[in-house]
Amino acid sequence: MKIVFMGTPDFAVPSLERLNASGHTVAAVVTAPDKPGGRGRKIQGSPVKNTALRLGLPLLQPVKLKAPEFIAELKKINPDILIVVAFRILPREVYSIARFGAVNAHASLLPKYRGAAPIHWAVLKGERETGITTFQIEDKVDTGGILLQKKIPISPEDTTGTLYEQLKVLAAETLLETLDGLEKGALKPVRQDHALATPAPKIFPEMAVLDFSESGEHIVNTARAFSPVPGARFFLNKNMIKILKCRFQPQENTNPGKLEHLSKSQFAIHCADGLIIPDEIQTEGKKRMAVRDFLNGFDLSGFGYVDENAG
Repeated sequence: MKIVFMGTPDFAVPSLERLNASGHTVAAVVTAPDKPGGRGRKIQGSPVKNTALRLGLPLLQPVKLKAPEFIAELKKINPDILIVVAFRILPREVYSIARFGAVNAHASLLPKYRGAAPIHWAVLKGERETGITTFQIEDKVDTGGILLQKKIPISPEDTTGTLYEQLKVLAAETLLETLDGLEKGALKPVRQDHALATPAPKIFPEMAVLDFSESGEHIVNTARAFSPVPGARFFLNKNMIKILKCRFQPQENTNPGKLEHLSKSQFAIHCADGLIIPDEIQTEGKKRMAVRDFLNGFDLSGFGYVDENAG
């Protein structure tokens, strides 16, 4: 098939590389315009742009997807299919151009977790499995007919970061199998059961503030969901401390928010039904570190409770 590939972040890179190495033809790559990034805020291209340039693929970077010149360029290419991985919402004028329409690879088992942050929400809600769904794009976001799903388990140690790495590889495999199935006529879209849909809206840092009046299970899931970014956090005298990895120890008669010194290399915070024991943390302007290293440079003895805005 002749493909126009659409994507922006590094999540889409394995899919682009895999499709380009297949028997299909990537006729063009569409990605976001260059923008400032990094510490120096220098203008830079997206990971997908950099990959397209490395592979020698034609590149399009439209500011507006409805721009007549962009639509005309797509029609000139005359693709069989549009492949979308972590890109913008496509207008009908775009997704209806190709013979097979537009196929999106979404990082959840649709109809669960429709939206911008499906991996975060699956971890936050304590799901035991997730996966990749390929589906045909329609007007409403993430609602189109399902073509193929591949599942992976979520272990208790998994974070959004670890699942992200697994799923971006699985997306490439699922897309290639989807393309082959469509080309052979072996795949037909199956309507989603919209009654089973759950939202996965965009994540904001303020959502990552820990509330220690919650259960230990919820707090651990929150730390996993927001690791590595933006990082679940609490505050001590307005010092922000992120918990990137922690454990829960059940205990009765707790005092939520109270700090407890367990040893020279370990501390805990009371929650609704036990103790949260951090293993890896990060303070402002510092890299992630083991709690042992944190306690060597931060004296907790003067603190009895976390700040009130952390629960």
